[in-house]
Amino acid sequence: MTTALHWLTEPGAPATVRAPELADAAAARDWLAAHQDELRAGLHKFGAVYLRGLPVHSVEDFALVRDELIPTATPYREKATPRSAYGSGVFSSTDLPAAQAIRPHNENSYTLTFPGLLLFGCLTAPEEGGATPVADCREVLRLLPTELVERMRAHGWVLTRNYSPTLSVDWQAAFAAESAQDVERYCAENLISCQWREEGHLHTGQVRPGIIRHPHTGDEVWFNHLAFWSEFSLDEDIREVLLEELGPDGLPFSTALGDGIALTAEDLAAVNDAYDRATVRRAWQPGDLMLVDNVLTAHARDPFRGDRRILVAMGDPVAVTDCAPTVAPAPAVLHG
Repeated sequence: MTTALHWLTEPGAPATVRAPELADAAAARDWLAAHQDELRAGLHKFGAVYLRGLPVHSVEDFALVRDELIPTATPYREKATPRSAYGSGVFSSTDLPAAQAIRPHNENSYTLTFPGLLLFGCLTAPEEGGATPVADCREVLRLLPTELVERMRAHGWVLTRNYSPTLSVDWQAAFAAESAQDVERYCAENLISCQWREEGHLHTGQVRPGIIRHPHTGDEVWFNHLAFWSEFSLDEDIREVLLEELGPDGLPFSTALGDGIALTAEDLAAVNDAYDRATVRRAWQPGDLMLVDNVLTAHARDPFRGDRRILVAMGDPVAVTDCAPTVAPAPAVLHG
Protein backbone atom coordinates (compact mmCIF):
# COMPACT_ATOMS: atom_id res chain seq x y z
CA MET A 1 0.00 0.00 0.00
CA THR A 2 1.34 3.43 -0.99
CA THR A 3 1.76 5.87 1.89
CA ALA A 4 0.03 9.22 1.33
CA LEU A 5 2.25 12.24 0.80
CA HIS A 6 2.89 14.61 3.67
CA TRP A 7 2.51 18.22 2.51
CA LEU A 8 4.58 20.89 4.21
CA THR A 9 2.96 24.29 3.79
CA GLU A 10 4.47 27.30 5.51
CA PRO A 11 4.35 31.07 4.90
CA GLY A 12 6.72 32.36 2.25
CA ALA A 13 7.58 28.94 0.79
CA PRO A 14 6.06 26.72 -1.92
CA ALA A 15 4.18 23.58 -0.90
CA THR A 16 6.83 20.94 -0.29
CA VAL A 17 6.96 17.15 -0.16
CA ARG A 18 10.01 15.38 1.26
CA ALA A 19 10.81 12.12 -0.52
CA PRO A 20 11.75 8.99 1.45
CA GLU A 21 15.26 7.64 1.14
CA LEU A 22 15.50 6.15 -2.35
CA ALA A 23 18.35 4.19 -3.92
CA ASP A 24 18.62 5.89 -7.30
CA ALA A 25 16.81 7.84 -10.01
CA ALA A 26 14.94 4.72 -11.17
CA ALA A 27 13.53 4.33 -7.66
CA ALA A 28 12.66 8.04 -7.65
CA ARG A 29 10.80 7.57 -10.93
CA ASP A 30 8.80 4.69 -9.48
CA TRP A 31 7.98 6.66 -6.31
CA LEU A 32 6.77 9.60 -8.40
CA ALA A 33 4.67 7.27 -10.55
CA ALA A 34 2.98 5.87 -7.45
CA HIS A 35 2.04 9.38 -6.31
CA GLN A 36 1.08 10.91 -9.69
CA ASP A 37 -2.56 11.57 -8.76
CA GLU A 38 -1.67 13.20 -5.43
CA LEU A 39 1.02 15.34 -7.03
CA ARG A 40 -1.32 16.53 -9.78
CA ALA A 41 -4.05 17.38 -7.24
CA GLY A 42 -1.48 19.28 -5.18
CA LEU A 43 -0.26 21.07 -8.27
CA HIS A 44 -3.78 22.26 -9.11
CA LYS A 45 -4.25 23.43 -5.52
CA PHE A 46 -0.90 25.11 -4.91
CA GLY A 47 0.33 25.89 -8.45
CA ALA A 48 3.83 24.56 -7.73
CA VAL A 49 5.15 21.55 -5.83
CA TYR A 50 8.67 21.39 -4.37
CA LEU A 51 10.10 17.87 -4.09
CA ARG A 52 13.02 17.56 -1.69
CA GLY A 53 15.52 14.77 -1.13
CA LEU A 54 15.42 12.88 -4.40
CA PRO A 55 18.52 11.07 -5.76
CA VAL A 56 18.77 13.20 -8.90
CA HIS A 57 22.48 13.77 -9.54
CA SER A 58 22.86 14.16 -13.32
CA VAL A 59 21.14 15.26 -16.51
CA GLU A 60 20.32 11.60 -17.17
CA ASP A 61 18.70 11.23 -13.75
CA PHE A 62 16.68 14.38 -14.33
CA ALA A 63 15.50 13.20 -17.76
CA LEU A 64 14.44 9.86 -16.26
CA VAL A 65 12.16 11.41 -13.62
CA ARG A 66 11.02 14.09 -16.11
CA ASP A 67 9.63 11.39 -18.37
CA GLU A 68 7.40 10.22 -15.53
CA LEU A 69 6.15 13.69 -14.58
CA ILE A 70 6.02 15.25 -18.06
CA PRO A 71 5.85 12.52 -20.72
CA THR A 72 4.93 14.92 -23.56
CA ALA A 73 7.55 17.56 -24.40
CA THR A 74 6.87 21.10 -25.63
CA PRO A 75 9.31 22.71 -28.08
CA TYR A 76 10.99 25.94 -26.97
CA ARG A 77 9.43 28.40 -29.45
CA GLU A 78 10.23 32.07 -30.16
CA LYS A 79 13.35 31.98 -28.01
CA ALA A 80 14.11 35.09 -26.02
CA THR A 81 16.91 34.21 -23.60
CA PRO A 82 20.07 32.11 -23.91
CA ARG A 83 19.94 28.51 -22.66
CA SER A 84 22.28 25.56 -22.90
CA ALA A 85 20.78 22.37 -24.33
CA TYR A 86 21.94 19.15 -22.65
CA GLY A 87 20.01 16.79 -24.90
CA SER A 88 16.85 14.75 -24.28
CA GLY A 89 14.80 17.96 -24.02
CA VAL A 90 16.76 19.16 -20.97
CA PHE A 91 18.03 22.75 -20.80
CA SER A 92 19.77 25.09 -18.41
CA SER A 93 17.18 27.26 -16.67
CA THR A 94 18.93 30.32 -18.12
CA ASP A 95 22.44 31.46 -18.99
CA LEU A 96 21.96 35.09 -17.98
CA PRO A 97 24.56 36.65 -15.62
CA ALA A 98 24.45 35.61 -11.96
CA ALA A 99 23.99 39.18 -10.70
CA GLN A 100 20.85 39.67 -12.79
CA ALA A 101 17.44 39.03 -11.25
CA ILE A 102 14.85 37.52 -13.60
CA ARG A 103 11.35 38.86 -13.07
CA PRO A 104 8.26 36.64 -12.72
CA HIS A 105 6.79 35.31 -15.95
CA ASN A 106 4.81 32.40 -17.38
CA GLU A 107 6.95 30.51 -19.87
CA ASN A 108 6.09 31.36 -23.48
CA SER A 109 2.95 33.32 -22.57
CA TYR A 110 3.26 35.01 -25.98
CA THR A 111 3.08 31.83 -28.10
CA LEU A 112 -0.11 30.17 -29.32
CA THR A 113 0.89 26.88 -27.70
CA PHE A 114 2.92 26.91 -24.50
CA PRO A 115 4.09 24.38 -21.90
CA GLY A 116 1.50 23.49 -19.31
CA LEU A 117 4.14 22.07 -16.99
CA LEU A 118 7.72 22.99 -16.11
CA LEU A 119 10.13 20.85 -14.15
CA PHE A 120 13.16 22.43 -12.49
CA GLY A 121 15.94 20.38 -10.94
CA CYS A 122 19.00 21.29 -8.89
CA LEU A 123 22.32 19.60 -9.60
CA THR A 124 24.50 22.30 -7.98
CA ALA A 125 23.11 24.77 -5.43
CA PRO A 126 24.67 28.26 -5.33
CA GLU A 127 26.56 29.49 -2.27
CA GLU A 128 24.14 32.36 -1.85
CA GLY A 129 20.77 33.34 -3.40
CA GLY A 130 19.70 31.80 -6.68
CA ALA A 131 16.27 30.55 -5.65
CA THR A 132 13.56 30.04 -8.28
CA PRO A 133 10.67 32.03 -6.74
CA VAL A 134 7.11 31.26 -7.82
CA ALA A 135 3.98 33.42 -7.74
CA ASP A 136 0.39 32.15 -7.85
CA CYS A 137 -1.18 33.98 -10.81
CA ARG A 138 -4.67 33.61 -9.35
CA GLU A 139 -3.47 35.70 -6.43
CA VAL A 140 -1.63 38.15 -8.72
CA LEU A 141 -4.88 38.77 -10.60
CA ARG A 142 -6.73 39.35 -7.34
CA LEU A 143 -4.14 41.86 -6.10
CA LEU A 144 -4.03 44.02 -9.23
CA PRO A 145 -5.90 47.33 -9.60
CA THR A 146 -9.36 46.77 -11.07
CA GLU A 147 -8.90 49.32 -13.86
CA LEU A 148 -5.70 47.65 -15.09
CA VAL A 149 -7.32 44.21 -14.99
CA GLU A 150 -10.33 45.39 -16.97
CA ARG A 151 -8.11 46.98 -19.62
CA MET A 152 -6.23 43.71 -20.00
CA ARG A 153 -9.46 41.71 -20.03
CA ALA A 154 -10.90 43.87 -22.82
CA HIS A 155 -7.83 44.49 -24.98
CA GLY A 156 -5.06 42.02 -24.19
CA TRP A 157 -1.42 43.02 -24.49
CA VAL A 158 1.02 43.70 -27.29
CA LEU A 159 4.58 42.43 -27.57
CA THR A 160 7.00 43.95 -30.08
CA ARG A 161 10.51 42.60 -30.58
CA ASN A 162 13.67 43.57 -32.43
CA TYR A 163 16.08 40.69 -32.96
CA SER A 164 19.79 41.29 -32.47
CA PRO A 165 22.78 39.03 -31.77
CA THR A 166 24.16 41.70 -29.42
CA LEU A 167 21.14 42.89 -27.40
CA SER A 168 18.82 39.86 -27.34
CA VAL A 169 18.86 36.88 -29.72
CA ASP A 170 19.05 36.94 -33.50
CA TRP A 171 16.10 35.81 -35.59
CA GLN A 172 17.87 32.65 -36.69
CA ALA A 173 18.11 31.46 -33.08
CA ALA A 174 14.71 32.80 -32.00
CA PHE A 175 12.83 31.00 -34.75
CA ALA A 176 15.24 28.11 -35.39
CA ALA A 177 15.19 29.39 -38.97
CA GLU A 178 17.70 29.42 -41.79
CA SER A 179 15.97 31.86 -44.13
CA ALA A 180 13.71 34.90 -44.12
CA GLN A 181 11.06 32.75 -45.78
CA ASP A 182 11.12 30.33 -42.84
CA VAL A 183 10.48 33.24 -40.45
CA GLU A 184 7.70 34.71 -42.58
CA ARG A 185 5.99 31.32 -42.79
CA TYR A 186 6.17 30.83 -39.01
CA CYS A 187 4.86 34.33 -38.34
CA ALA A 188 1.94 33.90 -40.74
CA GLU A 189 0.99 30.59 -39.11
CA ASN A 190 1.31 32.00 -35.58
CA LEU A 191 -0.45 35.36 -35.94
CA ILE A 192 2.67 37.54 -35.73
CA SER A 193 3.36 40.64 -37.81
CA CYS A 194 6.89 40.77 -39.19
CA GLN A 195 8.84 43.52 -40.88
CA TRP A 196 12.35 43.49 -42.30
CA ARG A 197 14.37 46.61 -41.61
CA GLU A 198 17.80 47.87 -42.60
CA GLU A 199 20.64 45.36 -42.71
CA GLY A 200 18.22 42.45 -42.51
CA HIS A 201 17.06 43.19 -38.95
CA LEU A 202 13.69 41.74 -37.99
CA HIS A 203 10.86 43.56 -36.18
CA THR A 204 7.78 41.64 -35.00
CA GLY A 205 4.55 42.31 -33.13
CA GLN A 206 1.76 40.20 -31.68
CA VAL A 207 -1.43 40.76 -29.68
CA ARG A 208 -2.10 38.16 -27.02
CA PRO A 209 -4.65 37.68 -24.24
CA GLY A 210 -3.24 38.51 -20.81
CA ILE A 211 -6.00 36.87 -18.79
CA ILE A 212 -6.93 33.24 -19.40
CA ARG A 213 -8.47 30.28 -17.55
CA HIS A 214 -6.71 27.09 -16.61
CA PRO A 215 -7.91 24.39 -19.04
CA HIS A 216 -8.58 21.85 -16.22
CA THR A 217 -9.39 23.81 -13.06
CA GLY A 218 -11.14 26.77 -14.72
CA ASP A 219 -9.23 29.21 -12.49
CA GLU A 220 -8.77 32.67 -14.01
CA VAL A 221 -5.16 33.90 -14.03
CA TRP A 222 -2.91 36.82 -14.98
CA PHE A 223 -0.83 35.23 -17.76
CA ASN A 224 1.56 37.45 -19.74
CA HIS A 225 4.98 39.08 -20.06
CA LEU A 226 3.60 42.62 -19.78
CA ALA A 227 5.80 43.68 -16.85
CA PHE A 228 8.65 41.33 -17.68
CA TRP A 229 9.49 43.10 -20.93
CA SER A 230 8.25 46.60 -20.18
CA GLU A 231 10.79 49.36 -20.65
CA PHE A 232 9.95 50.44 -17.10
CA SER A 233 11.25 47.13 -15.77
CA LEU A 234 14.73 48.02 -17.03
CA ASP A 235 17.30 49.64 -14.79
CA GLU A 236 16.73 53.36 -15.24
CA ASP A 237 20.25 54.09 -16.52
CA ILE A 238 20.10 51.22 -19.01
CA ARG A 239 16.63 52.30 -20.14
CA GLU A 240 17.81 55.85 -20.84
CA VAL A 241 20.82 54.64 -22.83
CA LEU A 242 18.76 52.20 -24.92
CA LEU A 243 16.06 54.77 -25.65
CA GLU A 244 18.68 57.33 -26.66
CA GLU A 245 20.52 54.88 -28.90
CA LEU A 246 17.61 52.89 -30.35
CA GLY A 247 14.46 54.96 -29.84
CA PRO A 248 11.23 53.56 -28.36
CA ASP A 249 10.56 51.51 -31.50
CA GLY A 250 13.99 49.92 -31.49
CA LEU A 251 14.11 48.30 -28.05
CA PRO A 252 14.80 44.54 -28.06
CA PHE A 253 11.47 44.00 -26.26
CA SER A 254 8.55 46.33 -25.64
CA THR A 255 5.09 45.75 -24.24
CA ALA A 256 1.81 47.66 -24.03
CA LEU A 257 -1.84 47.00 -23.41
CA GLY A 258 -3.91 46.48 -26.52
CA ASP A 259 -6.01 49.62 -26.05
CA GLY A 260 -3.25 51.81 -27.47
CA ILE A 261 -2.94 53.89 -24.31
CA ALA A 262 0.64 54.02 -23.11
CA LEU A 263 1.44 52.27 -19.85
CA THR A 264 2.97 54.32 -17.09
CA ALA A 265 5.71 53.52 -14.63
CA GLU A 266 2.98 53.49 -11.96
CA ASP A 267 1.03 50.80 -13.87
CA LEU A 268 4.08 48.58 -14.03
CA ALA A 269 4.89 49.23 -10.39
CA ALA A 270 1.41 47.95 -9.51
CA VAL A 271 2.00 44.74 -11.50
CA ASN A 272 5.42 44.17 -9.97
CA ASP A 273 4.00 44.80 -6.50
CA ALA A 274 1.27 42.19 -7.06
CA TYR A 275 3.90 39.64 -8.15
CA ASP A 276 6.06 40.47 -5.11
CA ARG A 277 3.14 39.98 -2.72
CA ALA A 278 2.23 36.63 -4.28
CA THR A 279 5.79 35.27 -4.44
CA VAL A 280 7.20 32.40 -2.35
CA ARG A 281 10.63 30.77 -2.51
CA ARG A 282 12.78 27.99 -1.10
CA ALA A 283 16.58 27.73 -1.30
CA TRP A 284 17.78 24.98 -3.63
CA GLN A 285 19.53 21.84 -2.39
CA PRO A 286 21.11 19.25 -4.72
CA GLY A 287 18.51 16.71 -5.83
CA ASP A 288 15.56 19.07 -5.35
CA LEU A 289 12.88 19.21 -8.03
CA MET A 290 10.11 21.75 -8.48
CA LEU A 291 7.09 20.96 -10.63
CA VAL A 292 5.33 24.13 -11.80
CA ASP A 293 1.92 24.52 -13.42
CA ASN A 294 2.89 27.15 -15.99
CA VAL A 295 -0.68 28.51 -16.28
CA LEU A 296 -1.37 28.86 -12.56
CA THR A 297 2.12 29.99 -11.58
CA ALA A 298 4.79 32.44 -12.72
CA HIS A 299 8.45 31.74 -11.95
CA ALA A 300 11.50 33.95 -11.56
CA ARG A 301 15.17 33.79 -10.49
CA ASP A 302 17.00 35.49 -7.66
CA PRO A 303 20.56 36.78 -8.18
CA PHE A 304 23.21 34.44 -6.80
CA ARG A 305 26.86 33.91 -5.94
CA GLY A 306 28.84 30.75 -6.64
CA ASP A 307 28.24 27.88 -9.03
CA ARG A 308 24.60 27.19 -9.82
CA ARG A 309 23.32 24.43 -12.08
CA ILE A 310 19.55 24.31 -12.38
CA LEU A 311 17.96 22.25 -15.14
CA VAL A 312 14.56 22.76 -16.73
CA ALA A 313 12.29 20.72 -18.97
CA MET A 314 8.99 21.82 -20.50
CA GLY A 315 5.98 19.79 -21.57
CA ASP A 316 2.26 19.04 -21.44
CA PRO A 317 1.53 21.54 -24.27
CA VAL A 318 -1.51 23.81 -23.92
CA ALA A 319 -3.16 25.84 -26.69
CA VAL A 320 -4.24 29.33 -25.71
CA THR A 321 -7.53 28.73 -27.50
CA ASP A 322 -8.30 26.03 -24.90
CA CYS A 323 -7.93 28.55 -22.05
CA ALA A 324 -11.01 30.77 -22.62
CA PRO A 325 -8.90 33.78 -23.66
CA THR A 326 -10.64 37.13 -23.17
CA VAL A 327 -9.00 38.44 -26.37
CA ALA A 328 -8.27 36.53 -29.56
CA PRO A 329 -4.59 36.31 -30.53
CA ALA A 330 -3.77 38.46 -33.56
CA PRO A 331 -0.88 40.10 -35.39
CA ALA A 332 -0.03 43.59 -34.11
CA VAL A 333 0.01 46.68 -36.30
CA LEU A 334 3.62 47.64 -36.95
CA HIS A 335 4.79 51.15 -37.76
CA GLY A 336 7.86 52.24 -39.62
